[in-house]
Amino acid sequence: MSKQAIRGTLLDKQVHYTLAEVCQVCASESEWVIAMVEEGVLQPSGKNREQWRFPGSSLHVAMRAHRLQNDFGLNPCGVALVLELLEEIETLRSRLRVTGT
Repeated sequence: MSKQAIRGTLLDKQVHYTLAEVCQVCASESEWVIAMVEEGVLQPSGKNREQWRFPGSSLHVAMRAHRLQNDFGLNPCGVALVLELLEEIETLRSRLRVTGT
């Protein structure tokens, strides 16, 4: 049995990432991340781009948004809408599990 290295990024909510680090993880340009911030997909802390810090949970959202845009050709507004709808579906499914319906 061959051994393969598993590569990943730790998504710790206590760790915050810079704009450059988010770009690196998503293999995207800063303009793309800025567009996701403008659409409300990503919500950094900090007053300006140089001070922006993204929580670890933002990396998961950013990678998901990047896949949606690449796989389906969505614009930033479309990505935001799809992510919102997916979140709503997940919420409804968890409600169904709680009620047992």
